[in-house]
Amino acid sequence: MAKKPTSVAEYLAGLPEDRRDALEKVRRVIKKNLPKGYAEGIQYGMIGYFVPHSLYPDGYHCDPSQPLPFASVASQKNHMAVYMSCVYSDEKLKDWFVKAWKATGHKLDMGKSCVRFKKIEDVPLEVIGEAIRRVPVKAFVDQYEAVIKGGSGKRAKKKTAKKAAKKVAKKSVSKKVVKKSTKKVSKKKVAKRTR
Repeated sequence: MAKKPTSVAEYLAGLPEDRRDALEKVRRVIKKNLPKGYAEGIQYGMIGYFVPHSLYPDGYHCDPSQPLPFASVASQKNHMAVYMSCVYSDEKLKDWFVKAWKATGHKLDMGKSCVRFKKIEDVPLEVIGEAIRRVPVKAFVDQYEAVIKGGSGKRAKKKTAKKAAKKVAKKSVSKKVVKKSTKKVSKKKVAKRTR
């Protein structure tokens, strides 16, 4: 098993030259546009940009020992990727990002936050830079908390919808049980009376 990199320099040094050059270009654009307060390091085996614990002690809800992820850059088996957590939780920013990317004429291969590419020429770096620049730390933390802690975000709406659906399901189950019980009692009463 290969040793996991512990620094950005180690991560980049372990890549083939073409991928190293591509990720260094993306990294330069991110760092140039990164609002004050975010930090760079290795997170989840990738080059990560995050809100350090000194600014957001709660950390990432999935693993509070990790700082809150903002963006990442990685070399995967079949592609390279930029993970835009900042875009994932903000519908308006995501809509802008998708439109701005497509307006450059480049094909967008995007999951929820992952933008995949094979060559740096396929990436409109100015769009990534602008998306990064648009999200200061406080705005990102506020958006994250709104989603995670039950504010106006998608996850909160899904949780509320799930709770409502469970209540409806419990009520309908309870009504069915009551109806069945009532029918059984009624049938027994009818049977006794007819004897």
